Order: sequence, then C-alpha cells, then structure tokens
Amino acid sequence: MTTPPPSSSHTTRAHSFNTAAAQYAANRPSYPPALFTTLEDLADRPLKGAKVVDVGAGTGIATTLLHARGADVIAVEPGEGMAAEFRRTLPDIPLVRGTGDALPLATASADFLTYAQSWHWTTPAHSLPEAFRVLRPGGALALWWNTDALDIPWIAAQAQRIERYFEGAHLTKQGIATGQGIATEQGAATKQSAAELRTERAFQGVPEPPLHTHRTVRWSRRVPVDTHLANIGSHSIFLVLGKEGTEAFLAEERARLLEAFPDGQVEEVYDVLVIVATRS
Repeated sequence: MTTPPPSSSHTTRAHSFNTAAAQYAANRPSYPPALFTTLEDLADRPLKGAKVVDVGAGTGIATTLLHARGADVIAVEPGEGMAAEFRRTLPDIPLVRGTGDALPLATASADFLTYAQSWHWTTPAHSLPEAFRVLRPGGALALWWNTDALDIPWIAAQAQRIERYFEGAHLTKQGIATGQGIATEQGAATKQSAAELRTERAFQGVPEPPLHTHRTVRWSRRVPVDTHLANIGSHSIFLVLGKEGTEAFLAEERARLLEAFPDGQVEEVYDVLVIVATRS
C-alpha cells in the first residue's frame, strides 16, 4: 500500500516557518536540562561524544543544547529561511539541507537522530526506515515536543479559545498546535492520555512500529505577555492564517492575559513528551 502524499495545507504550514524564522528564534521556548537527562536514560547511552543528527533543526534551539551536552551535532533542515537563521546564529555547526523522509546522510553514521518539534512534519512510513538506516546498531531515535500543560486552568482556557477561533476551518481536529505543539483533543483531558495519544500517532502508517518508550518532563518559563503572544503567533496555524486574522486574535488575547497577569509576566508551563526507539 502506498503512502498518500502530504496534503497541500500540511505542506503550506510546513513551509510557513521560513517567513517567520527570526520570530521563531526569538520567542519559542527552549528545553530543560532534565529532558536531555531523560533522553540519555531512555536511550541508555550518553550524549557526550555521540554523533547526533538533529533533523528539522529549524533555527537551532535543540541543536544548541545538544552541542552544549558535548554531542558532535550535524543539523538537517529543509527550509531556506530557517536554515539562514541557523547559520547566522550557529555558524560553526554543520548544517545540510534535507528532510526526514530522505536524509542526505550515510548509512550507519549516527548514534542519535533527534526530532525536536519536527517529526510530525514527516511521513513516518518513510522517515522511520530512513532514521534506522542512518542510525548505527544500538543507536536511538528520539522525538520530542513541548506540549501545553492543559491541567493549568489559564492554559486550558487559552487552548479552548484558539480551538474555537479556528473552528470552521477544520484545523483543530487535525492535531494542529495550540500554543506549543499539540492540539486540545476532545477527551485528552489528562497529561497521560495526551502523551499516549501523541505516542500512538508518532508511528501511524508504519507497517511494523518499532519498540519504543516515552516519558514526560514538566518545566516552565516566565516571559512578558508580548513574548508569549509572539510565541503563539509563530505557530504554523497562525502563520498561514495571515496577518489580519492573527493580529485580531492576539489583540483580544493580550487583553485577556493582562487581566489574568496584571504584572505583564506569564508563566508558561510545558510537558515535554519524549519518545525513544532504539535500533536493534
């Protein structure tokens, strides 16, 4: 059975980041040190000294942290705008243009393949065998996403407002990001169920999903309201919506947030879901 090509809307959203690379780099959250400790634990091997390929590296948020852990990192990024921002900020880290569905890398050449916020832009029936081709025996495929902590009342309320705003476009029912990477799913009311839903979908369409495990790591950051709003606006669902529609939503959202956070500082809370599959 052949895998259908990505929809035009999916492709449009995937390319939308190239027009907002600087906004993405300036406002997107990073990842906590505990994530990388968890990754090493699940993979049963250290990042220090490992050959790591960071696929869908974007502006280099995860690449920077992997390099700081002592990994020897090569980045892979398909987008021209994102690649330009990456090279501007990380000129000493190798970057090649390519996608997870067709990696421009040698067979059995990496100890880790990492996908930070990027696996959902691939077609797993293609990207999984490609990942296992590039990994050395015993190497680890690691996927992770910053996900909204929907048990925090103000975050859940904001996610619901985003979902309502996009109702009619049939976007929020397709796993589109709210706030930070995973949509509010009907019935995904707990952290565990949301993690299991994302994990289940990670290898959708793969004839034989690999053995894998997952874990969530909670963390938070405190940022100005305008940084939080710029973060929201850097997500593909808003980038493809257009300036007028995005600004209308963010203006209303800014007023709501200032009521809840009169000091103008928002504490964003995230659960990083990390999934690790090891090549035998």
